[in-house]
Amino acid sequence: MQSANLNISGMVCGGCVSSVSRVLNALDGVTKAEVSLDMHSAVVDYDAAKLNLEQLKRAIEEAGFEVAG
Repeated sequence: MQSANLNISGMVCGGCVSSVSRVLNALDGVTKAEVSLDMHSAVVDYDAAKLNLEQLKRAIEEAGFEVAG
């Protein structure tokens, strides 16, 4: 199991947090995604055998947000 801390820009409300959470949790291999509006970040626990960091970032970007780093 891997854990990633992703800095996300573009989230401005609870709806944005819900969108990012929904996108991440829908990915096969994500076991937990905690998204914080205050911290502008997401902590994601995932199975590295099914997903990689770039796939997590791409899913967030396709939802309309930017991932720093």
